[in-house]
Amino acid sequence: MSEKTPVDFWFDPSCPWAWMTSRWVLEVEKVRDIEVRWHLMSLAVLNEDRLEELPEEYRDFLETKAWRPVRVVAAAAQKHGADVLGPLYTALGTRIHNNGEGPTPEAIAGALADAGLPADLIDYADQEDFAFDAELRASHKEGIEKVGQDVGTPVIAVPGPDGEQIAFFGPVVTPAPKGEEAARLWDGTVAVASVPGFYEIKRSRTKGPDFSNL
Repeated sequence: MSEKTPVDFWFDPSCPWAWMTSRWVLEVEKVRDIEVRWHLMSLAVLNEDRLEELPEEYRDFLETKAWRPVRVVAAAAQKHGADVLGPLYTALGTRIHNNGEGPTPEAIAGALADAGLPADLIDYADQEDFAFDAELRASHKEGIEKVGQDVGTPVIAVPGPDGEQIAFFGPVVTPAPKGEEAARLWDGTVAVASVPGFYEIKRSRTKGPDFSNL
């Protein structure tokens, strides 16, 4: 049997667009021979040096709400291993995005229970002196250095023509494609990764995240 193609995926659990893309790539696992490997990144870390440039509402989100789920996920991975990343992300995303609970302490506590993880991990949510900050930042740095500083989340890395990793921001899509539509988008992603010097295809977003089929 051939080995599955590794796909590395960096996410911030608070980002609705990363959530959409993550559900797409899990759909691709059903129709293409790939294996997703989850990694944590942080919108708060990404934007910490440019907070004054951002709108007040988004700045408030980054300085308070965005840190909570990221810290809890980082703590869970460090204490219980990287295998918890996928299930905990699914539990968090379902509550934060699909159920509309947002990145609240209550949603995070519920997600820990849903993923079968210890309830006391919630204690890390509001730790300003975060015990696992170095590991969180290292994971974030690994992903962002593959793709560049002028992007956000998600970051996805796929094999290029010579087997080296080619990373992109995105794909940004809504709603998350299913079945053969998901497969076609995957095939296109691999195709553009095979072209040396390819960087970007983009158009303005006219729709917000649609969670109706998740």
